[in-house]
Amino acid sequence: MSNDTLRDLSQNPLVQRLGVPRIPVLRRHSPGAPLLTGPALVGVIGAGAFAEPVRALLEDAAVEVIASPDAGDEGKVAAVVLDATAARTLDDLAAVQQFLTPAVKRLAPGGRLLVLSPESDPSEGPLAGPSIDTDVEAAAVAQAFDGLIRSAGKEVRAGATANLLVVSPDAAIGSSVRFFLSARSTYVDGQVVHVGPATVEEPADVEHPLAGRVAVVTGAARGIGAAIAATLARDGATVVAVDIPAAGESLARVANQAGGTALQLDITAPDAAQRLIAHVQERHGHVDLVVHNAGITRDKLLANMDADRWNAVMAVNLRSQLTINAALLESDVLSDSGRIVCVASTSGIAGNRGQTNYAASKAGVIGMVRALAPKLAERGATINAIAPGFIETEMTATMPLGTREAGRRINSLRQGGLPVDVAETVGWLGQAASGGVTGQVVRVCGQSLLGA
Repeated sequence: MSNDTLRDLSQNPLVQRLGVPRIPVLRRHSPGAPLLTGPALVGVIGAGAFAEPVRALLEDAAVEVIASPDAGDEGKVAAVVLDATAARTLDDLAAVQQFLTPAVKRLAPGGRLLVLSPESDPSEGPLAGPSIDTDVEAAAVAQAFDGLIRSAGKEVRAGATANLLVVSPDAAIGSSVRFFLSARSTYVDGQVVHVGPATVEEPADVEHPLAGRVAVVTGAARGIGAAIAATLARDGATVVAVDIPAAGESLARVANQAGGTALQLDITAPDAAQRLIAHVQERHGHVDLVVHNAGITRDKLLANMDADRWNAVMAVNLRSQLTINAALLESDVLSDSGRIVCVASTSGIAGNRGQTNYAASKAGVIGMVRALAPKLAERGATINAIAPGFIETEMTATMPLGTREAGRRINSLRQGGLPVDVAETVGWLGQAASGGVTGQVVRVCGQSLLGA
């Protein structure tokens, strides 16, 4: 848990009477917890084809489903889901507003608003090129959902979130809908994610969606990496925890707690990729999920930047990922439902003072992900990036108070995230059933103003 004194104080009614706004305590996933803690309102615009699958998913999860904002006892709902995939005209967009306005009023604290919208044309997406026969009004309406959901994320209150799934007509939405409605996505807000088709069926055990999968996590000895290892193991994965030899003791502890194995490896070494692949092949025969989490900072203003700082950051944060990914593509160790998840940063999207090297490396990760997505799609695999914002770690705990407080408050949820928030997002993208999501950048930042 974070040591957020202001958030804790804001829960006190006496402090609230002084004018201090209440900062919500976010609900996070715990094993065995229900998908939602109340009913879900599911609507559809026109002939949308996804409302019924969403209703079926919720009913299988023992969630009461309401069809209209005026239905039920008009009490609060835990989620609002709108299938707007048939929206093509401004009249359709007006119907979206007419549904969402009363629906959002019913959204409970910590609730979820999830909208499914169409692509601007059937050829859109990270793996396709532009179409020369685009319906201009339909394209405008499709893009309008982007602005709608980002604004809604800034309006919903008390820990609620708003996110958008841009879906192809044959999209496999199950794992994504489940993630965005659950407490696993508590620090993912105001995001737009494209979802396409996938051939892998939903897991039989939704509580352990990574059962039977082998996952490699770099930088696993502490912080976010340790949380990723623990979360993947909790969800059923066999974990190979990787970090430098100097972190051997803490790495062994993380691996033991996850019930996995530890591999002491400097990922910048010339033979690192070959050693990693050999270890996986010898112990497990294949790998299903590779998480590129290892990263370092060597901050300095550009005017004072030296080659050693620049090169060190590039070697760990970007070159190692390029090298390992190239080796994975050349080998047959990555399974047919292989998933690669790369940890980038909001600094790579918005930039940050004193971090030209770090921001460049993390922006490079995003470029790598987009370029590799089509190559991996040829073998049924995916690659995505996660861009964390302000996450409460040992590093952020040492920041000056003013800097730390600014980092915590400049997002829609008005607080920092936890390492487990990044880990939960890795777990979603690492599922075999998440094959419809590739080439995407998902910010885990509470909808930070930076890069918004």
